[in-house]
Amino acid sequence: MPPPRTIGAFVARWILGLAFFMAGWWKVFSLGPIEHARSMFVVPYADTFLPAWALWSTGVEIPFIELLAGAMLLLGWQRRLAVIALGAVLIVVTFGHLLIEPFYALNTDVLPRALLLIALVVLDEDDRLSLDHFLRNRSVAEPPS
Repeated sequence: MPPPRTIGAFVARWILGLAFFMAGWWKVFSLGPIEHARSMFVVPYADTFLPAWALWSTGVEIPFIELLAGAMLLLGWQRRLAVIALGAVLIVVTFGHLLIEPFYALNTDVLPRALLLIALVVLDEDDRLSLDHFLRNRSVAEPPS
């Protein structure tokens, strides 16, 4: 039986991975990245100081980041890179929400994901049920050719 911190890291990683992977999947394959950019970035923020090119590029890129980094978390592969990418997405989303609505309730979507992300950072060394851990231990156990 894995230690409790290992189980906690696995559960947190999978919940966060699923949340971002499924959001990315929907944005890429159902809504479409162009429509995501238009409806969730360009139109809502058109009257702000943010330049249209930044809104378009960010709105198109975020679905792919969520999809790829979410999949990386599910696999437990390149976890640190995935956490950094998703942390950046959360910062962008938080900024955007608060720009339009200064008292936006972060507790509905941003805060739970941020807390899981922080838990993954804290439990990084305990996440032994990840592909990263497996690959690291396999390469250490095998003698060089």
